Amino acid sequence: MIVRELELDLDAFEGPFDLLLTLVLKDELDLREVDVAGIVLAFIERLAARDELDLESCGEFLVLISALLELKARGLFPEEAAELAELEPEAAAEELARRLAEYRRMKNAAAWLRERLETEGARFFRLGPAPLAPKVETPLGPQEPERLAQVIRMLAVEPPQVSLAHMALRFPPVTQFLERFRSVLRRRSRFDFDQEVRELPRIEQAVAFLALLELRRSGEITIEQPAPFAPIRIARAGKDNRDEDERTTAWTLRSA
Repeated sequence: MIVRELELDLDAFEGPFDLLLTLVLKDELDLREVDVAGIVLAFIERLAARDELDLESCGEFLVLISALLELKARGLFPEEAAELAELEPEAAAEELARRLAEYRRMKNAAAWLRERLETEGARFFRLGPAPLAPKVETPLGPQEPERLAQVIRMLAVEPPQVSLAHMALRFPPVTQFLERFRSVLRRRSRFDFDQEVRELPRIEQAVAFLALLELRRSGEITIEQPAPFAPIRIARAGKDNRDEDERTTAWTLRSA
C-alpha cells in the first residue's frame, strides 16, 4: 500500500494524501484546519481492509503524520515554538522535560478528578430533584378532630372592624368663624388676624382664613398686609379706623 495515495475525505480537504502534503508545504492550505485524527482513522480503516500488515507503509505513515503534527503544533503555538528555537540544545531539553512533567501532573490530576467523580458523583448538590427520584410520602401524626374543629371555628369568626376615626380630619363650619369675626368687629373697628387665631389648631386657622375671604367677598371687611408674611389686619368696611384708642399696640411678624 502506498501511503501517499491514501484517499481522504475531510472537512477542509478531499483527495489523496500526497496532494494534502503538497498543499501544506506550499502554504496553500492552513494545517490548523486539517483534522489529523481523521487522517489516522482513514489509514487504520485502510489497513483493516487488507489481509496482511504492511510494516513499511506503517513506518512511512508514522513519519509523515509526525511531521504534520509538529507543523500543526508550531502553527497553533507560534510564540512557544519561537522561544524553543532560540534556546540551546541543553536548555531546550530541560524546558521540554519541564513541560512533560507539568503535563504529567495535569494528567494525574485529571485522573484523580475522574475517580472522585465516579466514586462520589451521587453526593453532588442538585438544583432540583432527580428526574426518577421516588416521591417521599410524609406520614401524618395522630390528629385530634376536636382541635381541628376549634381552629376552623376561629377562622370562621368575622374579624373586628378597624376604626379609622383617628385618621379623619374634622373641619369646623365656616359660619362659626363668620359670626366670631362679626362679633369682634362690632366691639372693635379692626383686629389682628394672627392674634385672634394663634391659639387654634392649624386646621381651624385655615377655616378661619376662608371665613375672612368670605367676609371680604361680601364687602363687610377690608384686609391689609403691608408685605409678604407680615401680619394680616382686618377692619370694618366704610369706617374711619384710624382712631388712636383702637390701634393695636403690638404687631407680630408672623405668618397666618
